[in-house]
Amino acid sequence: MNRIAILTGAALLAAAAATGGAAYGQGAPQNVQLVRVDVTTLASGYRASKVIGSNVVNDGNDKIGAIDDLLVSPDGKRPFAVLSVGGFLGMGTRYVIVPYEALVFGKDKIILPGGSVDGLKTLPEFKYATD
Repeated sequence: MNRIAILTGAALLAAAAATGGAAYGQGAPQNVQLVRVDVTTLASGYRASKVIGSNVVNDGNDKIGAIDDLLVSPDGKRPFAVLSVGGFLGMGTRYVIVPYEALVFGKDKIILPGGSVDGLKTLPEFKYATD
């Protein structure tokens, strides 16, 4: 008797999943523009997980901050880097935002041309939203 109940339940779940998936596909047709990219070249690019935590240097190879996070503008079109500047052992650290395209990726370093600790400290302080 238990075996029949289990088989019936499994059959009902399978039927619900089959019809439920079809119902989700009934929406308006999507117009997504697909773009081909060179996946081989892109595979050798920089992953966000590797960029976050990286030091940022200026033209003179002086450390001026570190990448704390990467953000995308609310419209989803522009990336930004959150830099942590100053501080020692997590105390007194200040967060600022720079456009991602302002960063130059060298072989083993990330450069903010013309950047300095003092210059970054003049930027408005960034604070993460609490919600």
